[in-house]
Amino acid sequence: MSSDALIADQTDHPGEPVAVTAAGAIPWRAGKDGLEVLLIHRPRYDDWSWPKGKIDAGETVPECAVREVWEEIGLRAPLGIPLPPIHYHVASGLKVVHYWAVKVNGDSLVPDGKEVDSVMWCAPDKAARLLSNPSDVAPLESLRDAHERGELDTWPLLVLRHAKAKPRSSWSKAEGERPLAATGSRQAQAVGRLLQAWKPMRIVSSPWLRCVATVAPYARATGAKVKLAEGLTEHKHQRTPKKTAAVIESLVDKQRPVVVCTHRPALPTVLKQLATHMPSHLVQLLPAHEPFLSPGELVVCHLANSGKKRVVAVEQFKPFDD
Repeated sequence: MSSDALIADQTDHPGEPVAVTAAGAIPWRAGKDGLEVLLIHRPRYDDWSWPKGKIDAGETVPECAVREVWEEIGLRAPLGIPLPPIHYHVASGLKVVHYWAVKVNGDSLVPDGKEVDSVMWCAPDKAARLLSNPSDVAPLESLRDAHERGELDTWPLLVLRHAKAKPRSSWSKAEGERPLAATGSRQAQAVGRLLQAWKPMRIVSSPWLRCVATVAPYARATGAKVKLAEGLTEHKHQRTPKKTAAVIESLVDKQRPVVVCTHRPALPTVLKQLATHMPSHLVQLLPAHEPFLSPGELVVCHLANSGKKRVVAVEQFKPFDD
């Protein structure tokens, strides 16, 4: 039996501290034979599972998932909808593994040969029978259910609050020129790494310096196109919040992956507009109280690729705080 074999039940473990945090993904594709998922074989344990691994120091959980998928099967792909995490016991205590769906668009897969010696595409029913860890079935069932509802194939719209800026009290020049604090500059670098988990190639930002500086490391690293929208500034939002909402609605209409960088005072309007595209149980996942998001924090809204402008999943993350 491998060291990470399931020895506990699959219910939550209230009050028990997590000893090991890991992340991974279920790669999927939809072809003429229907939905297929990718299993990996690990020679060290002689088992079938999903690509996953332990979180590294200085890493967020989404970053860990993307890295592990790349290292184990040679796939660079953005994360799709979140899937239920699983909990089980290992020698050091309780382990949690966070999972996402990852769409494979004809990409060639290259198992690393050491940790993964082979891969197998198969239907979900067959995968459920082959999985060595029974708890790995739960995220698979969630993925299959999302596919049946038309909510598996998605695109992300990310709402980002700019990183920490210099205090207003210490800034006497134009408000739009107030820069990031030293802490904010470090946050911007961390934001740049976190955004690569979804890798939107479009950025729509308030033209004020602290927003532009927050997305700059990501734009430089990826070549993502940056568009400045006056409707996302504090002043424009204060005068005409409808224009702020209109910026968000236009991005929903375009149905292309995008990150929106704006200011704390504009967040209630931005989130309220997005809430019009989601069911009540997802609205409840949106931040609802001041300050809504901390500096550098983001909300990920996954919208179905059905053309119906429908949010099907919501997540919230902070960049790694050093």
